[in-house]
Amino acid sequence: MAVQVRGEVLDIRRVGQYHVLSMVAPGVAENAKPGNFVAINVGGEHSSMLLRRAFSIYRTDQRGVYGGTVDIVFSVAGPGTAWLAERTRHDVIDVVGPLGRPFVLPAEPVPCVLIGGGYGAAPLFSLAEKLRERGCRVDFVLGASTEDRIFGALEAKRISQSIAITTEDGSLGERGRVTDVLPRVIERADSAVLYACGPMGMLQAVAKTAERYGIHSQCAVEEAMACGVGVCMTCVMPVVGDDGQTRMVRSCVEGPVFRGDRVRWSEVGTVPDDVIGSIAWTQAVNDSRFSGPLPVAVEEPELIDDDVAAASEELS
Repeated sequence: MAVQVRGEVLDIRRVGQYHVLSMVAPGVAENAKPGNFVAINVGGEHSSMLLRRAFSIYRTDQRGVYGGTVDIVFSVAGPGTAWLAERTRHDVIDVVGPLGRPFVLPAEPVPCVLIGGGYGAAPLFSLAEKLRERGCRVDFVLGASTEDRIFGALEAKRISQSIAITTEDGSLGERGRVTDVLPRVIERADSAVLYACGPMGMLQAVAKTAERYGIHSQCAVEEAMACGVGVCMTCVMPVVGDDGQTRMVRSCVEGPVFRGDRVRWSEVGTVPDDVIGSIAWTQAVNDSRFSGPLPVAVEEPELIDDDVAAASEELS
């Protein structure tokens, strides 16, 4: 259950190109699961920045000295995150959480690969611990454009059977992208499930790799979420349901974690014609109601004098 609290900053530090912020957030920490996120009010009470910013939950501690604590990881990308990066110890932050649907854990202990792109890897570390508690083998694949944008390499090494790292410039690990090494990791571990969080292009490639190997994938999407509670409809995506029908669903409520094979990745950002409720779909439904033979207008036969007389007799 989500709550709104006025959290207090405990610490903020730099890790490569990213910031890790720890805050006291009672009620959020106790209920959070891997894959949940928080929505933070940025800019202060007198700011013109009205929309909250969504951040994946990196770590939680339910037994903090001052109450439950929540850690998030972020990169400065605009005035909102720039304001957040300037917070200091004891500053107050308005936070809502935990929000969204978390990762689903396998019922049986199976080999799992966790794939993170940049600081998108943040929610995967608490997930790895939950998987290990269930007896699952955990392998990590981390990727980014450069070495200083890889997040959590040492931490991943400590809690996994193996770790593969890729950078696009070759500054750390292998040159390339996560999907260049992912098949090798899947085959070596005989993996059954892929968990991924990162840029949308990476998630699409991971989902396709999972389909090629006939295994399950879960992807935590990085969509802009203005409200975080399903009201504004800015984070909708085309996702196929259990009935085979595509609907525009909200990443902040029905997600952010989706089955990789259900998201229509190449059409994210659009409304496909066959989506339930789209203009084209509505028109097709309306047209189908009149697709049968139209009723034929039958002309009344013209009455001759004898018929008129007979009719008159009946009426009389």
